[in-house]
Amino acid sequence: MARNHYYLSIADLAHARGADPRFAYDGAGPNDFAVALQQALRDDGLFQRWRAVQPDPDAVDDSLGAIDPAAQVNARVADLRTDVDLVTDLPMSVVRHRLYLLIGAAWQLRDLRAA
Repeated sequence: MARNHYYLSIADLAHARGADPRFAYDGAGPNDFAVALQQALRDDGLFQRWRAVQPDPDAVDDSLGAIDPAAQVNARVADLRTDVDLVTDLPMSVVRHRLYLLIGAAWQLRDLRAA
């Protein structure tokens, strides 16, 4: 699978939280978020916790649990937003799912390129 470079932005990281506090990001800044997202992509712990509370865990699409042990995430404050650079071979469907668990809809995909 090809590696992609996702360029994301978060308008207000201080208030960006997923809908369910059991899975939501609870850090203090860009570095904390980068660590949380990187961990969520490198191992399936967040996915497995989410899957376990679904009405029918066995019906959950296994492809959402894909991981990339080499995923790299960097985040920094730029102007009034947080810019996130993510390099991974995971498909957007998996990246999107993990982002929604962590910070809900508080993010925007700004660009996507081959890494």
